[in-house]
Amino acid sequence: MSEPKELRQLIAGQWCAGSGDTISSVNPTRPSVVVAEGNCATSADVSHAVVAASEARQGWARTPIHQRGAILLAAAAIVERNAAAWGLELATEEGKTKAEGIGEVGRAAQILRYYGNEGDRQAGEVFASPRAGEQILVTRKPIGVIAIITPFNFPIAIPAWKIAPALVYGNTVVWKPATTVPLLAIRLAEALTDAGLPPGVLNLVIGDSPVGEALVDHPDIGAISFTGSTAVGRRIAAAAAARGVPVQAEMGGKNAAVVLDDADIELALDQVMLGAFRSAGQKCTATSRLIVTERIADRFLSELATRAGALAVGDPTDDATQMGPVITGAAQRGIYGGLGTAMAQDAEVLAGGEPYFKGVLAEGFFVAPTVIELTAPADIWVEELFGPVLTARRATDADEAFALANDSEFGLSAAIFTQDLARALAAVEQVDVGVLHINSESAGADPHVPFGGAKKSGLGPKEQGTAAREFFTHSTTVYLR
Repeated sequence: MSEPKELRQLIAGQWCAGSGDTISSVNPTRPSVVVAEGNCATSADVSHAVVAASEARQGWARTPIHQRGAILLAAAAIVERNAAAWGLELATEEGKTKAEGIGEVGRAAQILRYYGNEGDRQAGEVFASPRAGEQILVTRKPIGVIAIITPFNFPIAIPAWKIAPALVYGNTVVWKPATTVPLLAIRLAEALTDAGLPPGVLNLVIGDSPVGEALVDHPDIGAISFTGSTAVGRRIAAAAAARGVPVQAEMGGKNAAVVLDDADIELALDQVMLGAFRSAGQKCTATSRLIVTERIADRFLSELATRAGALAVGDPTDDATQMGPVITGAAQRGIYGGLGTAMAQDAEVLAGGEPYFKGVLAEGFFVAPTVIELTAPADIWVEELFGPVLTARRATDADEAFALANDSEFGLSAAIFTQDLARALAAVEQVDVGVLHINSESAGADPHVPFGGAKKSGLGPKEQGTAAREFFTHSTTVYLR
């Protein structure tokens, strides 16, 4: 990738340059290397895209769902064929390791394939009527034009799990990806258009926050699906609520792993490491808090710190690398700023905690894998840093551990490590999250089951599986006599 790729917009079926200022995405490993560049979209481009989506919506909604699904299946095949090349581009542009990048591209293909087969699933319900000669049918209809806003950390998988159900249920889409990862957005849009998606059904507008604001505020948008920061999600929800526009928002997480004294220690160590440091901790479901019961805490934290210190940090396109950089210099500075506050609040550093001062690691946006322990309240226990930082606390027993896991305004995911069935069942009852893992890392999602958070981690219906239908369609109750 020696030459920057051309950054383009997709509007009304045509690839075109944006009308705004020049923007570029850089390689977070070597920030002097530009990965993609071009002109960003403007509010006028957004309006053009929404008009195109509005004009395409009736024809697309009338297309049989099996035909809509066939286009998703064809796109899945294109994505799958390009997994190795696009996974390398993903690692270069976003910073996760090449293996993770290839895996994410493969997951996008899996999601497209899952929704491509939606036509073979239940399409409605039939109820008995209290009146003779009548049946009551409940059918589903598309919402219309959907605004989709996606983050940097899964630049092809998260867009796929929003766009695929939106399209298969008969909606049209205007999509704004994060400007730090435009190349993978273009790749997904290319796959869908090459698979035969009609003009205007999917529109891609790449630009900064004014583009997102123009999209959210457009009067012809029927619903908004957003993944990103809690602050932005709340602003979008407030603006949409004023116009009666439904919002699906997946926002922050401060996810806990609870390791009880009867846990399989080796398994727990492996899984906590994956949850905390894979993708440099830049997952909404990453493990950022650790609660260990007192009897095993010394042993567990010592071994965890050793493993964190031994992680191979470096260029994510190198097969030997286990953890790459964070996405931007601003993210790097924010993480180290949060660590500085934690140190001032008497946190103890067990591993990492210091910037890299020389070599490639100093040039790029790298953050050392960090484990700290708290013995007193600190901001880092409740504030999301979104990086490879794991904050540990000790608990006397399972009840205190579960209470500490719930000590957050967020409730996206959690992981519980125990070999005691009664404790596992107690965790299901007591730990208030949208996704709960027993004896596996806190991160992970599958396309056939609901995904989303409790408390302030999410708004609106959950994503993926049949849950997606609740957001991307509305029901019509038909009294048929």
